[in-house]
Amino acid sequence: MTQSDARVVQRVAITGSSGMIGTALIEHLTARGDEVVKVVRHAPGASDEVQWDPAKAELDPADLRGVTAAVNLAGAGIGDHRWTAAYKRTITESRVSSTATLAHVLASLEAPVRLVSASGMSYYGERGDDVVDESGAPGDSFLAGVTQVWEAATAPAAAAGHPVCFLRTSLVLDQKGGSMEQVLRLAKLGLGGPLGSGRQWWSWISLEDQVRAIVHLIDHPEITGPVNMSSPSPARQADFMHALGRALHRPAVLPAPSFALRAVLGELASEIMTSLRMQPKALQDSGFVWYHGELGEVAEWLAR
Repeated sequence: MTQSDARVVQRVAITGSSGMIGTALIEHLTARGDEVVKVVRHAPGASDEVQWDPAKAELDPADLRGVTAAVNLAGAGIGDHRWTAAYKRTITESRVSSTATLAHVLASLEAPVRLVSASGMSYYGERGDDVVDESGAPGDSFLAGVTQVWEAATAPAAAAGHPVCFLRTSLVLDQKGGSMEQVLRLAKLGLGGPLGSGRQWWSWISLEDQVRAIVHLIDHPEITGPVNMSSPSPARQADFMHALGRALHRPAVLPAPSFALRAVLGELASEIMTSLRMQPKALQDSGFVWYHGELGEVAEWLAR
């Protein structure tokens, strides 16, 4: 019997399945022979879809029977709109309502279900040059507050005995765009210079490694609590842009001043300018191996 023959096939429910990470995760799980259940807001259009309405806390427990793991990626986009008071409520409520709805349904199921629930590196806030692993204290920014209530919303599932972990995800790098779309466009024009001082630390992970790490966590339910989803090689923002510029054979010298970023992005600019030197201790301790662990490697990959 081969190792692949011995592996237990998973039945994985995924919320936020149409997003960048969800789409890539479904492709990976399907390719290795797992069954995916897409939890969607619209009327089901395929046999692998089930409907929910997290704003109304509506999800039929029968739709999740037989599920061995659930990956919760639902939530309104951080960079999709300016942060008005109304949109900040949307950012928070979309995450808390979806997570709480899923957690309560999982709590009603008798069989154990592994819950892998999204969070973010913003939990830690501004940390300057400090190296921060999963034991780090929470920050005091808006998004730091969001991540705290977001993670807390999983409590019903954990209390019912389901193994829960939180994905404190860093900047996810994707060749096709994602959070790097505008940065890649500027870099290809030779305009990918420092943002502000350029000395702030950027913690990052390639989309490929993000998906592989999620699957690693699905397969290792003994890993619970926060998990820093980042490469082991954070970089200063200016160094990151210089590496990307070299890979693209473009200069990266023209800076974007802090005041200009704030004029364009509003309060979101403060999050972009945050310095966070995150260390993925939980993944390292569990034996996870990155495909793109070094800055030069990921820059070359992005430039292809």
